[in-house]
Amino acid sequence: MTADRRPEFPAPTAPAASRDDVLLRYLDYFRAVLVSKLDGIADSELRSSRLPSGWTPLQLLSHVIHVERRWLEWGFEGRDVADPWGDERDGAWYVGPDHSVSDLLGALSAQADRTRTIVDAHALEEKGRPGPRWDGAEPATLERVLLHLVQEYARHVGHLDIIRELIDGRTGEE
Repeated sequence: MTADRRPEFPAPTAPAASRDDVLLRYLDYFRAVLVSKLDGIADSELRSSRLPSGWTPLQLLSHVIHVERRWLEWGFEGRDVADPWGDERDGAWYVGPDHSVSDLLGALSAQADRTRTIVDAHALEEKGRPGPRWDGAEPATLERVLLHLVQEYARHVGHLDIIRELIDGRTGEE
């Protein structure tokens, strides 16, 4: 996934084959904007924080990868996932010093492929499998999980937009 392959914004008037196609388009779009926001940021800026909360752009990237995996693979499909909370340490986002932006971007792209495979294999109305992700609650439908992921990406792309403005003044989705 590279910044030069960004899909067009999924405008509400653009024809779509299905609701799942609409949701996947939004996820693809926000992932691509996130990648473009990270493009050209020096490694020192990717690994440092400009905010009182202390998170770094690289930690945010790791977080969205883990969130998508937690909700779809571990949660909805009920699969065993190694360290589903691997993006957190002591209640804060975490990324190890051995993780590079290129490794994490590769993981983001691979996660996008797994997400599409999951969505293609299930109906939006299908409920997830019971398991630890739901903490005893009734599992959510695939549609609700995808809407949650769209919200996660949109919010975090906004956070990254602010960071990018602080770094070099660049704003917006372009």
